[in-house]
Amino acid sequence: MTALLAGCAAGCLWWLSSTPSLRAGVDLRAVVAAGSALVGAAVVHVGFAWGLRLPLVMIAGVLVVATYRHTRVVRQRAASDRRTVAVIAACEGVAADLRAGRPPQAALQAGVRSWSEFALVADAGRLGADVPAALRDLAKLPGAGGLTSVAAAWTMAHRSGAGLADAVGLAVSVIRDQRATARVVETEMAAARATARLLAGLPVGVLLIGRSAGGDPFGFLLDSVPGLICLGLGLALVWAGLAWLERIARSVQP
Repeated sequence: MTALLAGCAAGCLWWLSSTPSLRAGVDLRAVVAAGSALVGAAVVHVGFAWGLRLPLVMIAGVLVVATYRHTRVVRQRAASDRRTVAVIAACEGVAADLRAGRPPQAALQAGVRSWSEFALVADAGRLGADVPAALRDLAKLPGAGGLTSVAAAWTMAHRSGAGLADAVGLAVSVIRDQRATARVVETEMAAARATARLLAGLPVGVLLIGRSAGGDPFGFLLDSVPGLICLGLGLALVWAGLAWLERIARSVQP
């Protein structure tokens, strides 16, 4: 019953916070305090009712959160790589139109056909605004950092009178080389990541071997306080090792 009331309080809090007309006339601090009290009571109630199962549920929750965060990082990395490919295609289209003799404002529209987010730069060129500034703003997106080179090339070409098409083409070559280097580093790090994941999964194999030998390692880990402590510490060390490897990988990636 306490857990049910805590869930209802959380649902009401979300509903109030997502409705501006209700949020204006409700003291959310009071609602948050009441909801927190109910959630705390639910945790205490479940702890007394479940005993040793509560730490196990907490460990499982941490594993779910860690898996979700890892999946999100992988998806963000893939989206960043796709954006880099789109940046290269858009800038190549702009450079090709500039070499064909089209004016810069019209050439920028070629990038929109390859990458819809490039419309910010195309609109800046059409309105006579600062195109390098728009390129630098767009470069803040994950995977679009190479646009800073295009912005520098655009500024240099206008200040020095050099060919804009050649300058943008050179910047595109720099972006392409950076992506190639990043792919090489990612390929080299894939072996290290695979080895680390294999080592992280070895304890499961050891537990299965112990069970096949007649022992009860899972019962020790799940049904006793020392076992839960060992399980929590072991999972924490595995997570720390994987996080350390990912930190090293991010430090060497260009």
